[in-house]
Amino acid sequence: MDSSSPISVQKALKSQESAPQSSPKPQSLKKSFVTSLMEATTLRTPSFKEDSYFTSHLKPSEKKALQELKDKLQAAASSSCCSMWGIPLLGGDEKADVILLKFLRARDFKVSDSLHMLEKCLSWRKEFGADTILEGDFSGFKELEGVVAYMNGYDRDGHPVCYNAYGVFKDKEMYERIFGDEEKLKKFLRWRVQVLERGIEQLHFKPGGINSIIQVTDLKDMPKRELRVASNQILSLFQDNYPEMVARKIFINVPWYFSVLYSMFSPFLTQRTKSKFVIAKEGNVAETLYKFIRPEDIPVQYGGLSRPTDLQNGPPKPASEFTVKGGEKVNIQIEGIEGGATITWDIVVGGWDLEYSAEFVPNGEGSYTIAVEKPRKIAANEEAIHNSFTSKEAGKMVLSVDNTASRKRKVAAYRYIVRKSATISA
Repeated sequence: MDSSSPISVQKALKSQESAPQSSPKPQSLKKSFVTSLMEATTLRTPSFKEDSYFTSHLKPSEKKALQELKDKLQAAASSSCCSMWGIPLLGGDEKADVILLKFLRARDFKVSDSLHMLEKCLSWRKEFGADTILEGDFSGFKELEGVVAYMNGYDRDGHPVCYNAYGVFKDKEMYERIFGDEEKLKKFLRWRVQVLERGIEQLHFKPGGINSIIQVTDLKDMPKRELRVASNQILSLFQDNYPEMVARKIFINVPWYFSVLYSMFSPFLTQRTKSKFVIAKEGNVAETLYKFIRPEDIPVQYGGLSRPTDLQNGPPKPASEFTVKGGEKVNIQIEGIEGGATITWDIVVGGWDLEYSAEFVPNGEGSYTIAVEKPRKIAANEEAIHNSFTSKEAGKMVLSVDNTASRKRKVAAYRYIVRKSATISA
């Protein structure tokens, strides 16, 4: 480790802790059928390369299909100009080309099929009121905001990220309140479309820009049988009217049966569809999400640092990422803290299950180290730690994460801010 780095590592001295991680315990040699399926589908889907929307990158047959779709749309259009997301589809704008290419790709560049899909979508948007749904008042769904479906931050490439979690509906009272009858289901669908439209509002709709979102779906505690009708309607509605709007689909906390179903249906999925899927079982959530999304943009319940109140203070402060190997203790040293200054920090380790502590070490000789947070075991499901300390003298803060009792490597992140004292001495 570079001496200038704020992170120092202490390796475990115990032989069993420092043993190579590739040496399995005897009981781990025999794997169940379900475990094998889980490993076969976890993070092993082909890397997804997002489509280009530069017409110069299209194949001759694709360029021809795009022009044919424009011509057919022009011939079929009424006197009023059709538009989608505020973009006129007949004006020759490059933004219109992005939208038309989405419908063409959804139908393998079959022009007639693409036109039919587009016309049905335009009709649905008018009937559903999709163009004005962002102005709608869904105060009755406040309890679902930030819980069931919500936009939160961006991935590492700048795509808006939409999180979905339906585990709250295992509560029968909650389920009845939201899905109790057909009218309630319709209202829920309208609210869910509003959430999606918020994400689409952030897209560029231009070649070289961000033209799709990321979907993260949490399957933990999801009552699959009860939500079958609602989930089928949501899926059908999105597939029919929001083609190629999702760059990647990340499934987290997947139960064993999901992987079994995926393995069964995988041969029938196109390579293009499978390339968008990322599947992570419980325990690998943070490690999976860190591959695609920065920690400061990941909600705290998934091993990140993002809290709903963060945006009140502007864009989130970037975090520093690090790893904690099995059998290691990592110390993060934040130096240069002046007397009277207040340091505020956030720190998280994906799937904690290790010991954490924080102490302030004064610079002055004869001064005593202050235990800001005494060593304690952090449970695997605990969220990021947020704390602050005001120093009476100059020194450094040391944050420690002790993973010497484990052989599992874990991803982690931290960030801090130091505010100097406003008091001016005479």
